[in-house]
Amino acid sequence: MAEAHITERAPTRAYVIHPDIDGAGNQRRTAENALEEAVALAQALPGVEIVGAQAARLRKPSPGQLFTKGKLEELGRELEAAEAELVLIDGPVTPVQQRNLEKAWDVKILDRTGLILEIFADRARTREGVLQVELAALSYQRTRLVRAWTHLERQRGGLGFVGGPGETQIEADRRAIDEQMTRLRRQLERVVKTRTLHRASRAKVPYPIVALVGYTNAGKSTLFNRLTGAEVLAKDMLFATLDPTMRAIRLPGGRQIILSDTVGFISDLPTELVAAFRATLEEVLEADLILHVRDISHPETEEQAEDVAEILDSLGVADDVALIEVWNKIDALSDATRQALRRTDQRTDGVQAISALTGEGLDDLAAAIDKALETVLAEPREPAAIHLDFSEGRRRAWLHEQGVVEDERQTKDGFDLQVMWTERQRASYDAL
Repeated sequence: MAEAHITERAPTRAYVIHPDIDGAGNQRRTAENALEEAVALAQALPGVEIVGAQAARLRKPSPGQLFTKGKLEELGRELEAAEAELVLIDGPVTPVQQRNLEKAWDVKILDRTGLILEIFADRARTREGVLQVELAALSYQRTRLVRAWTHLERQRGGLGFVGGPGETQIEADRRAIDEQMTRLRRQLERVVKTRTLHRASRAKVPYPIVALVGYTNAGKSTLFNRLTGAEVLAKDMLFATLDPTMRAIRLPGGRQIILSDTVGFISDLPTELVAAFRATLEEVLEADLILHVRDISHPETEEQAEDVAEILDSLGVADDVALIEVWNKIDALSDATRQALRRTDQRTDGVQAISALTGEGLDDLAAAIDKALETVLAEPREPAAIHLDFSEGRRRAWLHEQGVVEDERQTKDGFDLQVMWTERQRASYDAL
């Protein structure tokens, strides 16, 4: 009997192009760094092999095919030499441009939005995350109708834009897409309603919420793991984690908090995804304190910080919300620079220099979080006398955990306690 041979499909050969258009796009970044990020995005997608990359300078985009005729032919020769099957264009590409480029180069075209959607689809794990990605993908496809590919022999997760053997172009119109989007929204509403109930139950426990935000690959998940002991996926890769994760932890000072790890931000984040993930990022809107994690070793850390600030603003995060800038990855800097940053964070309010990888500076960060929350949560405290039966051990333990017990005396039928608490703590106690 002949042995069955199982062969894996060869990776898709991809070429990355960053259109460096005069007077357009994100002018805060150099073309070189923008291309480097685009390549990193492409590498974050399984099943893709990068065979070439370049920044293509353009005075202005051509409405029909993005590039000028001469540049189109020049790029065509390079793509043919590299035997590229897929071209990832780091920027928006209209349906007309996509069709003409695919015809001219005989390759599949994927723009920045499509690429990020592919990565999100591959990484989403929770039911809500999957639904949000599907909804965002349909919103994207709706503008292109038959430009997306779905009926594929898939080797991985994802939306199937990249393609594979036996691919078939979908025949769908706006009505069919709209009907599917309506179904997804209904499913998403049910999932969101469940999450809202979970949030309401957490609200009964007055632990402050501390949300980690930052540019993708800034080290949020590594820091989350360090502080919580969790095992959230943390890799040197863009969008290594997507779905929000929350853990209750106790700070060295005794205060308990809920730490929330959120999806990383990126420049020119597709509007479809900003809208789709708004529900997930509501955790940021409700946070008592935000930790803005920055990769301080990145050459464009300031530009990344501005992108994060813009997205937070678009989400509706209030300007007066308490925020600590966490300058992460100081282990990647020289000793002199690292020491200088550590001295700087001691002189600057709202700044902490750390290495989530090595643990340097984490004790100082924990103390800074505690101090910031002390200010944020400062509420008038009022005295109260409480009697608890012996059977009410849960309530008694809760009061001690909150640190509100001023005096306690045992009686023949229970405990008499003198407490000093805030209105929010009293309401939470009543809900126990």
